[in-house]
Amino acid sequence: MSVGAVVVNYNAGDHLVECVRSVRAEGVVDIVVADNASTDGSDRAVAASDPNVVVLPTGANLGFGAAANRGVAACPGDYVLLLNPDTLVEPGTVKVLAAALDRDPGLALVGPRIENLDGSLYPSARTFPSLADAMGHAFLGLVNPSNRFTRRYRMLDWDHAAARDVDWVSGTCMLLRRSAFEAVGGFDERYFMYVEDVDLCWRLWHAGRRVAYEPAGCVVHTIGLSSEQSPYRMIAEHHRSLLRFSATTLTGPKRALLPLVAAGLAVRTTLAWLQRLRRDRPPAALH
Repeated sequence: MSVGAVVVNYNAGDHLVECVRSVRAEGVVDIVVADNASTDGSDRAVAASDPNVVVLPTGANLGFGAAANRGVAACPGDYVLLLNPDTLVEPGTVKVLAAALDRDPGLALVGPRIENLDGSLYPSARTFPSLADAMGHAFLGLVNPSNRFTRRYRMLDWDHAAARDVDWVSGTCMLLRRSAFEAVGGFDERYFMYVEDVDLCWRLWHAGRRVAYEPAGCVVHTIGLSSEQSPYRMIAEHHRSLLRFSATTLTGPKRALLPLVAAGLAVRTTLAWLQRLRRDRPPAALH
């Protein structure tokens, strides 16, 4: 099966060039950069560094999912590697991920191990949390990241050394089976940023397809490149996306809980803003 690659870019600077270079080193011929109206020249820089890359202007900052959909539509390949621009693909990763899809026709997408710059694990394989776990993670996670709700949601008590089916994997890097992706309509473009990967995996599972984690492949990620450009808006977008996903997945009598979920997310948005404000505030001068 042929493999293409799509990188969604928004002002990623030199990271984009290095990302594309790492994908090209994997032997991927068709690479599309879906550019969300970058103003930092990164779109021109990647075109200059790799004349064979296709830079696809989206015309505006459409968000991740909408740009990814356009990139996938423009990219040849039975499989499509979808990447953030602040990632580096480790040698052999594309081959390993493609082999996982080759072996298992029921597998819709697979994600690799994702590491932070210091080599530590980023927990990219996660569960669809129960409402209790979601609320516990939402509030306790702000002050105690090792709480039991967060640990269960992020699968932190699993060593991440073995391949296995999981509920969802991060859109930071995933290899998509095009036929499965298109069968569920791609990413839901109502999500501007965040949770579009959770929603995609949710719909794939409900369509009878599966999602897997394959740690034999690895990607190194510089976390927060996009979100740090407008952190307060991204905090709001994150919580807005969580509410949208809740509205999608809570069915039957549980829908009566939506006002409570909305109120809880509004409170958490405020707490996250305050936490960020405290972090951004310069330390008081010493007297």
